[in-house]
Amino acid sequence: MSRRCQVTGVGPTSGHNVSHAHNRTKRRFLPNLQKKRIWVQELNRFVTLKLTTSAIKTIAKIGTSHVAKLVKDKKVKIR
Repeated sequence: MSRRCQVTGVGPTSGHNVSHAHNRTKRRFLPNLQKKRIWVQELNRFVTLKLTTSAIKTIAKIGTSHVAKLVKDKKVKIR
């Protein structure tokens, strides 16, 4: 399973750990992913998605119609 949000597409980014001596080593910044079971009224069923916390907040704000559209267009794989 990839570490990628199924709605927004946000994935890991890269950067550096910087020590006190200013030595830089590579590291990865992982997104805050959560498995969320959402009731989609348009589909009349629950959908389990792997979402970032910011995507969860956005869905709570604008509704599940955007998620239903992605599911119908098969852009999101459902578990």
